[in-house]
Amino acid sequence: MENKMAIFRGKKIRRLIHENEWYFSVIDVIEALTDSVKPRVYWNAMKTRVKSQDGIELSTICRQLKLESSDGKKYETDCANTEEIFRIIQSIPSPKAEPFKRWLAKVGYERVQEIENPELATKRTRLLYKLKGYSDDWIEKRMRGIAIREELTDEWQERGAKEQRDYEILTAEISKASFGITPSEYQKLKGLKRQNLRDHMNDLELIFTMLGERATTEIHRTEDSKGVPKLKADAKAGGDIAGGARKKLEKRLKKSIVSKENYLTKPESQKRLKE
Repeated sequence: MENKMAIFRGKKIRRLIHENEWYFSVIDVIEALTDSVKPRVYWNAMKTRVKSQDGIELSTICRQLKLESSDGKKYETDCANTEEIFRIIQSIPSPKAEPFKRWLAKVGYERVQEIENPELATKRTRLLYKLKGYSDDWIEKRMRGIAIREELTDEWQERGAKEQRDYEILTAEISKASFGITPSEYQKLKGLKRQNLRDHMNDLELIFTMLGERATTEIHRTEDSKGVPKLKADAKAGGDIAGGARKKLEKRLKKSIVSKENYLTKPESQKRLKE
């Protein structure tokens, strides 16, 4: 969605990464959806209308970020992240905004259905991977890996890991012990930027990732671990189990399991992208 929004209806929408997420120019989105010759005036009038009708200050959900203008200089511009842009689009009365509004309504309805029946969410995820060109075998491993990961993070939450930073530290411990590198180093090795690392792992990489995380979960439960320091020690121990198995297999195969291979460079992936 973020990539498609960068160029909408032939009009470029300026964007930049801020605090690790995409932010889009509100003015550019309004111009693309309304064909207004004065999108800034439209935006100001729209904020006034929404405030008077709904009591909502749309400007409060925006950030002033510097974006390059047509003169090559950068100016403070109203920007919003994906969620906030959708909220703004909902307030645009233009017929061109209707497809987005219908899509948002459909997505909202689907999410409600998934809450009532979680199996639907699993089916949707499988379908998305299938449409991207992943094999059935890979999808099965990836789905199992997702379940194992969720089970582990549930344990972390219950045992004292509350901040996102805690999760990152614990994940890095498992990765370093399992593969000898952290997730960020792994991403660089595969030439990835913001893509999900696990979506670009091969079968064996997924298997050893699952082994490290599953082993960590069992250690937490067996030893009734509490607090981040103990969880961190457990994470290293679980990763060591996967790392030991990886090293034995590498010795037998005479090659490294840790690979630069990623889905973006696979021929079948490139074919899908062109289609």
